[in-house]
Amino acid sequence: MNFSEVFKLSSLLCKFSPDGKYLLRITVWSLCTKSVSYIKYPKACLQGITFTRDGRYMALAERRDCKDYVSIFVCSDWQLLRHFDTDTQDLTGIEWAPNGCVLAVWDTCLEVRILNHVTWKMITEFGHPAAINDPKIVVYKEAEKSPQLGLGCLSFPPPRAGAGPLPSSESKYEIASVPVSLQTLKPVTDRANPKIGIGMLAFSPDSYFLATRNDNIPNAVWVWDIQKLRLFAVLEQLSPVRAFQWDPQQPRLAICTGGSRLYLWSPAGCMSVQVPGEGDFAVLSLCWHLSGDSMALLSKDHFCLCFLETEAVVGTACRQLGGHT
Repeated sequence: MNFSEVFKLSSLLCKFSPDGKYLLRITVWSLCTKSVSYIKYPKACLQGITFTRDGRYMALAERRDCKDYVSIFVCSDWQLLRHFDTDTQDLTGIEWAPNGCVLAVWDTCLEVRILNHVTWKMITEFGHPAAINDPKIVVYKEAEKSPQLGLGCLSFPPPRAGAGPLPSSESKYEIASVPVSLQTLKPVTDRANPKIGIGMLAFSPDSYFLATRNDNIPNAVWVWDIQKLRLFAVLEQLSPVRAFQWDPQQPRLAICTGGSRLYLWSPAGCMSVQVPGEGDFAVLSLCWHLSGDSMALLSKDHFCLCFLETEAVVGTACRQLGGHT
């Protein structure tokens, strides 16, 4: 261990008490009476020691027997008040609420945990492997395709005449055969905020599905069946996913990747839609209307409103076009 590592480790475990009378560094040194109190098993993490605002209590992260714990001490005499298991994989930090009534504990970068909202116990954990091997999981891969005559049956109205030239290429979804290897990014772990763990998630309005994005697999959206607690589908885009949001009225997910296309997923399948307009409209974010029949698409400097056709209108259009999709 070099000097910088020793200094960093020491700084993580060294802290003054709020009243300035004690110096903590594995042991508690009184600067008034010169008494010493020993603290066992402190964990060297970024924020492993925290005090309540009134200075009455201290919480300390600990690591023993390959498990994480938190101990609560009374600062007046440094007696142990409470000790409990945090049920974390690799505790990263702890922090008191401003009123001192709640203590927050956070883990290292997680792939996804589902908790019971009453007991706050873990129900299950969703892993995000880079390889999909289960044949029951549908994997949709976005692929480029040459433009075709005819607009097909889309959930958006066709572009108006004079709205601008059609794109030179289009995209579609193909169902990949398992096993499927997803594109991954190697996280830079020696820098702050590495691209790893779940950076985006959202439940469908009916609570049947959960959509997630793993930051070091940025092109993929994972859709989980919450009733059966299993992976339902994976969508791999050609570009990193910038945002996604559920239709407020039904389990339909809208996705954007910073390009001029909008992507829609439902249990029935996926589709890719070119945003009509002049030039390339880079969709960076989106927002559904509460009715679920329209949404706002946002670029860096502009936004546009998209109106989705109802099922009846789409069905009629499909029949008129000979059922081509």
